[in-house]
Amino acid sequence: MSEFRDPYVDPGSGTLRNLLGITAQSKLDDAEADLTWARTTQIHTRTIKATNDLVELCAIHHHLLQDVFDWAGQIRTVDIRKNVAGAEFFVPVGMIERSAGYATEALREDGFLRGMPRDRLVERLAFHYDQFNYLHPFREGNGRTQRLFWSRVVHDAGFGLDWRAVRGETNDSACRAAGETSDLDPLIKMFDGITTGRA
Repeated sequence: MSEFRDPYVDPGSGTLRNLLGITAQSKLDDAEADLTWARTTQIHTRTIKATNDLVELCAIHHHLLQDVFDWAGQIRTVDIRKNVAGAEFFVPVGMIERSAGYATEALREDGFLRGMPRDRLVERLAFHYDQFNYLHPFREGNGRTQRLFWSRVVHDAGFGLDWRAVRGETNDSACRAAGETSDLDPLIKMFDGITTGRA
C-alpha cells in the first residue's frame, strides 16, 4: 500500500501549493493574510448571492483566496483535521455536500436567524456555526470564509459581528468544545461578546 500524499502540498517544501510560488510557510502565511485582507475589503462591492449555503461559502472562499490558490472555491478532496493533538477529523469528503444540505436546512428552519431577540440569536448562531464549522469544506481558509459568511447572515438578521475581539485560540477552543463534546457554552460566550445591534 502506497503512502498517502496530500495533493495540495508541495512535496519539496511541505507548504501548500500556491499561485505565488512561495515555499516558506511563514512567507506564505504573510502573503495569504495580506491578499485575503485586500479581498475582504472588496467583498461588499462584489455580487456574491446570499444563498446561506455551501454555494455561498464556495463563492466567498473563491473571492478571498483566488490570488493564492488555484483551488480557491473548490470543495476539498482529502479528509482533514486541525493540526493539534487529539483533534478529530472534520466531515469526510464524501459527506460534505449532504452534510451541508442538512446544516442549511436547519438554518432555514430557524428563519436564517431573522426576527430573533439578541439572546436567542446568539444561542442559535452558536449552534449553526458549529454545524457549518464541522463541514470545513476547504483545504485551507475555512475560518476566514466562515467569518464573512456569518457576518452576512447576521447582518441580514439585523445585527453585526465584531470579529476584532476574537483571538484565533479562543475560536479554535470554542469550536473544539462544541464539535468534540457538544458543549456550546464557549461559542455562546464568544458570540455574546461580539454581537452588536439592537438589544
